[in-house]
Amino acid sequence: MQFTEGLWQDKCGVKLHRAEELWRYEAEKDRIRCLVPTRKIRTLYDTTGMTCLHFTFSAPREDMITVKIEHFTGVVERGPVFSLNTDKDLCPEIRDEEETLTLLCGRMKVVIWKTGLFRYGFFFDGVLLTSGGSRGTSYVTGVDYEAGRASDYNGRPAPKNCMAETYMREVLSLDVGEYIYGLGERFGPLVKNGQSVDIWNRDGGSCSDQAYKNIPFYLSGKNYGVLVNTPARVEFEIGSVNVRNVEFSTGGECLEYIVTGAENPKSVLSKYTALTGRPPVPPAWSFGLWLSTSWIPDSNEKITMEFIEGMEERGIPLSVFHFDARWMDDFNCCDFIWSKRFGDAKALLKKIHDRGVKVCVWMNPYVSQESVLFDEGKKNGYFIKKKNGDIWQTDVWMSGMAVVDFTNPAACAWYSGHLERLVDMGVDVFKTDFGERIPVDVEYWDGSDPEKMHNYYPYLYNGAVFRMLKKKKGEEGTCVFARSATAGAQQFPVHWGGDNDASYVSMAESLRGGLSFCQSGFGFWAHDISGFQGTATPDLYKRWAAFGLLSTHSRLHGQESYRVPWLFDEESSRVLAYFTRLKCSLMPYLFSQAVSVHETGVPAMRAMMLDFPGDPACGTLDRQYMLGDGLLAAPVFREDGVVEFYVPGGGVWVNYLDGEHFDGGRWYRRRYDYFGLPLLVRPGAVIASGRTDTSPVYDYQSGVCFRVFDIQDRTSAECTVYDSRGERPLKAAVSRSGNHLEISCPKGGEWQVWSCLYKIRSAEGADLREAPEGSFGKSSAGGIIAVPRPGAAVIRLEIEAES
Repeated sequence: MQFTEGLWQDKCGVKLHRAEELWRYEAEKDRIRCLVPTRKIRTLYDTTGMTCLHFTFSAPREDMITVKIEHFTGVVERGPVFSLNTDKDLCPEIRDEEETLTLLCGRMKVVIWKTGLFRYGFFFDGVLLTSGGSRGTSYVTGVDYEAGRASDYNGRPAPKNCMAETYMREVLSLDVGEYIYGLGERFGPLVKNGQSVDIWNRDGGSCSDQAYKNIPFYLSGKNYGVLVNTPARVEFEIGSVNVRNVEFSTGGECLEYIVTGAENPKSVLSKYTALTGRPPVPPAWSFGLWLSTSWIPDSNEKITMEFIEGMEERGIPLSVFHFDARWMDDFNCCDFIWSKRFGDAKALLKKIHDRGVKVCVWMNPYVSQESVLFDEGKKNGYFIKKKNGDIWQTDVWMSGMAVVDFTNPAACAWYSGHLERLVDMGVDVFKTDFGERIPVDVEYWDGSDPEKMHNYYPYLYNGAVFRMLKKKKGEEGTCVFARSATAGAQQFPVHWGGDNDASYVSMAESLRGGLSFCQSGFGFWAHDISGFQGTATPDLYKRWAAFGLLSTHSRLHGQESYRVPWLFDEESSRVLAYFTRLKCSLMPYLFSQAVSVHETGVPAMRAMMLDFPGDPACGTLDRQYMLGDGLLAAPVFREDGVVEFYVPGGGVWVNYLDGEHFDGGRWYRRRYDYFGLPLLVRPGAVIASGRTDTSPVYDYQSGVCFRVFDIQDRTSAECTVYDSRGERPLKAAVSRSGNHLEISCPKGGEWQVWSCLYKIRSAEGADLREAPEGSFGKSSAGGIIAVPRPGAAVIRLEIEAES
């Protein structure tokens, strides 16, 4: 929210009570408390009739500083609150020196100056990250605020147009060339400088400043992050009111935020997710291709099986079949009763499972007045209520719908019980749609603040479904397919990007949204391949299929037409099969990246600036991304097949699909057919590929092929492969000395080495074979496979490096 105009003036009708100077402080065992008047105190009379702010500086975890700013401290704090993994035993060091107060925690510290304007700076390893104070921190009221309060106890009418709302505002500095990222799934430019961002979940599609997943956390390219620690509405002005600052404000009498410092942006995300929670590893089958019925009313048992069989006939591995909203009869959502169009639903699900395909069904947290569940929920108090005790209802979306109150444990158990019945029938996963249209003029069972609950609702909703599935299926079999989110909801993967449309413009905005979302602490992301609204051209369908299968999760879904490829053209079937099988073959690599997300919190699909923070060209790139540590993907966004992309760093990058070499530190322009795009392997990477490309679930360690790329002299690399449960790591180590490569791997497994960059002269402990035709990674410069002899744990190759 903007409270000022230019450098000098407050907005008309608004008064900023600005933190002026430190009056007194208390240095306690684990925190520093400061009393800060909002004007200079020269005489005793200046201490009366004035606003004071109370600052508390503390440390929730190592390398983090919390700042809490309060005006009236008598306000009853109503939940919900973010669940944070704080370190209760942490005891930061506090220094009280002549000119400054300092609170140190690990490599992070905040310095508070005692004299002059009240100000403070946040440092990591002695380097200033950002600073606050200097009359920026403010309590914001209307200009007649004091007069309005006085009229209350003097029995006079309140001044005309007196603003009743109050706000707390903080202002943190921006450095020269500093870029800000994150704040949830945002579809505009990746760099947020110059933008106003409203943290308020909305069902607004994928082409505006509204977002389904608003996260009050921003990431700076200067190696720090800021979480505003409230699920309430927060409004950010990122270099928009004043180009020197990030401003953020929230309503009420208190504002709390946490600053995290680190060596690089990836480490910031790792520390942030350690605080807010990290995702489990999604089940291996979830990484395969999902096919939806789309939002079509005539979908039925016959069409379902025709689609599944059609995919099988065309050699397209299908992992999940998704029944969207029309699996229930119209007007009855959500009653969780299959429409008669699907016949014997339990038998149908068994047929699907017999094909090796999982089942997903659509749901939302709303119950129509026409649903058989409505009266039950009404009788037992399971819905959100209006302040007069009535159930809150609306006709927007479903007739007379009510909203399940997930603050009520009995409502959670009731709702989850109906979902359990579906799981027992054969449902494997739920698409937890909606969760953004949550009212605020209501009351919750547990007395939660409805304004805070608006953004927090998806955490309770998706968490309830996720925990039910975990109870029924175990952790390794659990995921949801969610649209809405708030901070911490990364613990309930997977999320998809909402309602995009069938255009290249929307394809690009979807990628921007996904990269921004992953910069906000989320590890896995999907989008509706070929667009939800409208129907793609065959050209767009094929290009989007490549992009979709090179995302962490991949779903075909739409609104007004089916998305099976043969309805576009036969080449679409071949393209979809090619990239689906490519993804299946890459599962040893992709699944190891998923385990890394769980262990480190660093997203699997990420903006280039996360991996190359020192390369200024990567700071703004939003049409290419890293897929894990070793692969760079640059989708084609043009009908002519031309893609312009940047290859960072030094060394030689190799296109995994066609073997073309690219020197780092340069821009390139290439034209690709529908079976190609830049999928470049990072220099020094070892990519593990599997022995099968017909399913995402198999024994990743049996017959695994370690593909070696541009290992420089006197350097080494490692590659870890997990089983499909994310356990029993198998590690390969690669080192180079001159023209000799040594690759070691524990005995007991079948493994191979594929040299994609080097010509192999001889091998010790292995036999050399030509790479099979049609294999991914076939390269005219290599394509030689070294197969270890029985029992060999080490092989040594003599190579001839490419000139």
